[in-house]
Amino acid sequence: MEILVVLAALAFLVLMAYRGFSVIIFAPLAALAAVLLTEPAAIAPVYSAIFMDKMVVFIKSFFPVFLLGALFGKVIEMSGNARSISSAVIRLVGDKRAMLVIVLVCALLTYGGVSLNVVVFAVYPFAAEMFRQGHIPKRLIPGTIALGAFTFTMDSFPGSPQVQNIIPTTFFKTDTWAAPWLGFIGGIAIFITGMLYLESRRRAAVARQEGYGTGHINEPAPIEHGESMPHPLVALLPLVLVCGLNYVFGKWIPVWYGAAQYQIGLAGLKAPLSVDVVQAAPVWGVEAALLVGIVTVVVCNWRKIVVKFAEGSKQAVSGAMLAAMNSASEFGFGAVVAALPGFVIAAKALQAIPNPLINEAVSITALAAMTGSAIGGLSIALGAMADNFIAAAHAAHIPLEVFHRIASMASGGMDTLPHNGAVITLLTVTGLSHRQSYKDIFAITIIKTIACGFAIALFYTTGIV
Repeated sequence: MEILVVLAALAFLVLMAYRGFSVIIFAPLAALAAVLLTEPAAIAPVYSAIFMDKMVVFIKSFFPVFLLGALFGKVIEMSGNARSISSAVIRLVGDKRAMLVIVLVCALLTYGGVSLNVVVFAVYPFAAEMFRQGHIPKRLIPGTIALGAFTFTMDSFPGSPQVQNIIPTTFFKTDTWAAPWLGFIGGIAIFITGMLYLESRRRAAVARQEGYGTGHINEPAPIEHGESMPHPLVALLPLVLVCGLNYVFGKWIPVWYGAAQYQIGLAGLKAPLSVDVVQAAPVWGVEAALLVGIVTVVVCNWRKIVVKFAEGSKQAVSGAMLAAMNSASEFGFGAVVAALPGFVIAAKALQAIPNPLINEAVSITALAAMTGSAIGGLSIALGAMADNFIAAAHAAHIPLEVFHRIASMASGGMDTLPHNGAVITLLTVTGLSHRQSYKDIFAITIIKTIACGFAIALFYTTGIV
């Protein structure tokens, strides 16, 4: 019965999200309905102490990233940089390869350390312009961005700076380059298969003469006749700076502060303020890099941006707040579900799978699906089962590097169900609905889930690490 309660709450939220209802409203309703059926007296305490607490923690940690990412994407649009780059790329490779270009740009940013939500904000203006000029349906943009940002460079390629590739290091005592060949081959498989799928969707749309479509919302302004655009290299500079400085700041900030725990005393504080610099540095690095990127765009295109900045910045703030609240609500929902007896029972039942790598993969991707979060599913699964996985690895003589890579890839498996925060952010930013675009996102979800199984089979067949 307890497991059915968890599944019912998950199914309800997925249905509401798919039908276009706001998860800001229905995530707490689904979570509290599950609590009502499990322990009615706990509704108020759970709402205050778990749902709202985790929601606030998420906003505290990531709202500046959402805000700066939205503003960065907006100034790129207002400056004409998006149109300049997309026009140059289309001239270079042809309009039929717009999907490939967007996937590669997303992959470059993600592998460079830019967070997934920032990639969505930054790339969407480019994607919309390229798809419009290439007469490719706008509804295919979310699937294209999902392939580039949410898959092979997020958790498969060795050395990825994304959180999904960092969490396993703390449990298995590995580094982010664990099982490099296994991750690289698995990532290439995702990339090739995903591109074949997206290309088939584009060809089918061309055969129907569908075009970009009309009546869309959240559209970048169309190109005005005779409008001058920045040089493509100047337009690329802010993206290169954000990508490179994100890495530099992430490494430099802890060194600059000189201590893992930084303390500062201010006159108005009763006690010194203590901050975990190591934990905060990745987020601070992204924020600092985005600030530099925004300033660079504004300085290089001052005349164009200054007349549009007031209204454009309002739109960016509005979009950032909605995206952040959507993701925060999902985070709170996952925290409540993880506290329910049914979730604990399901987690323990998954441990009965005999093969250790399959056990790890199924456990993590199942928990990620339930919580709607790759990070949440990965953290919960390894927090509860890492000792068992390590013991199984030693018994079966499997390198812990392999467990690291499979754990990371599995976290990015079924996490992107309709209620996933990144999916909702992606659809919100692009102005599309689940009905219009989730089919393609789900296809990418299936591809990356299968790729994890492929990586396991590859290891057992060849022993490659």
